[in-house]
Amino acid sequence: MTKDQKVVAIQEIKDLLQDAKVVYVADLEGLNAAKSSDFRRQAFKQNIKVKVVKNTLLQKAMEQIEGVDYSEMFDTFKGNSALMVAETANAPAKLIKDFRKKDEKPALKSAFVQETFYVGDNNLDALVSIKSREEMIGEIIGLLQSPIQRVVSALQNKPETVEAKAEEAAPAVEETPAEAAPEAPAAESTDETPAAE
Repeated sequence: MTKDQKVVAIQEIKDLLQDAKVVYVADLEGLNAAKSSDFRRQAFKQNIKVKVVKNTLLQKAMEQIEGVDYSEMFDTFKGNSALMVAETANAPAKLIKDFRKKDEKPALKSAFVQETFYVGDNNLDALVSIKSREEMIGEIIGLLQSPIQRVVSALQNKPETVEAKAEEAAPAVEETPAEAAPEAPAAESTDETPAAE
């Protein structure tokens, strides 16, 4: 690779990493062409960018990124490396785990997720369980809506209960005046009679 080609390759990696919040480096060594293609296809469907890179170029590109010190990941850059960049924190981890149901590769080398470094394949399960931003927002909205929904439900059910009680009470009220109706005029007439005398 010429010096110019290296400069271009480093710039491509930097473009991928610029403003990236979710960065994984995986080992795809041992995957044949068909499996490697399948892995890339599944990554593309999940909006994960995958680029097989030279370790030295990846390290140089990461060293040039401002704002993030990727040095904790550098020791894992051995052998075949694939850079994975995504928007969703756990998407690459889930892809690796799902793919490994059939194969022992790809393996996680290291990851930078939510401003935290994860080094080694033993962190894959922890990364899978990280909730994505969308999942967390969904849960928060659900929690916030739950009390509101209960209040709305209670308010919607309460008038029905009051109306039902009023309807139950209404016939009883109607019956009482109907029975008392004949007595009421008699009582009035007795009141009138003493007043007349």
